[in-house]
Amino acid sequence: MIRIDNLSKHYKSLKAVDGLSLHVKPGELFAFLGPNGAGKTTTIRIMTGLTRRTSGTVTLNNIEVGPKSVTARKQCGLVPQSINLDRELSVYENLTIHGRLFRMGRAERKQRIDELLDYVEMGDRKESLIKNLSGGMKRRVMIARALLHSPAILFLDEPTVGLDPAIRRKIWALIKKIQQQGTTVFLTTHYIEEAEFLADRVAMIDKGKIITVDTPRNLMESIGSWAIDRFVDDDMRPQYFASRKEANDFIATQSESFTLRRVNLEDAFLSLTGKKVGKDKP
Repeated sequence: MIRIDNLSKHYKSLKAVDGLSLHVKPGELFAFLGPNGAGKTTTIRIMTGLTRRTSGTVTLNNIEVGPKSVTARKQCGLVPQSINLDRELSVYENLTIHGRLFRMGRAERKQRIDELLDYVEMGDRKESLIKNLSGGMKRRVMIARALLHSPAILFLDEPTVGLDPAIRRKIWALIKKIQQQGTTVFLTTHYIEEAEFLADRVAMIDKGKIITVDTPRNLMESIGSWAIDRFVDDDMRPQYFASRKEANDFIATQSESFTLRRVNLEDAFLSLTGKKVGKDKP
């Protein structure tokens, strides 16, 4: 569904994306993880036709993305990081404008808007002005807008940024429901538990390069199953063990106290890059 081959984007001396290659299967929920400045948003902008690549190729649903490839761009819907709805218009008016941009007929557009607003549980707010909605409601409207023209691929760039945990989990449920309807989902996120919970596979990226691609479970199991956190030289350093018994045996030999926990996806990323997702910059 998505194929990227040797993709690069250079801004003078900065290599924002550096020889990136990956393949996303139809119906897959694929997560893109990396620290700030790793090249995640630039990659999405190239894939959705918003930024020109320096070199390489991007194919969406067997159609190559290029400067004039309107057909390729129609294959995808995009939910960007920032809220870019018109605050002074209603929910329905925002979606109507989007449908007209994609040249949807009036009857089709109206039917699709009503269906999607019910789908994202916003049917009772279609006449509400965007400026009067909560952050979570605005995100749901943006997801409905991205799905309006029935794209084969949905790009989500930090879709739950700034939302409280309860609302974030509602958005997670919606994203999973979208995937289960057959849409391929490409997700970038700083919330490591988001990728761990949602993704079929994860690509870890740093300094514009892919470090590894695998399932969350395989990535976590590659370093162990249990971890203890300990302070060393004023820094928190995890230590990993294959089993809980091994971890407890180690703790029994120490005089200091430890926190014992399950290994998570952030441990795998930290182990591979030495950086935390969304924290360090290249």
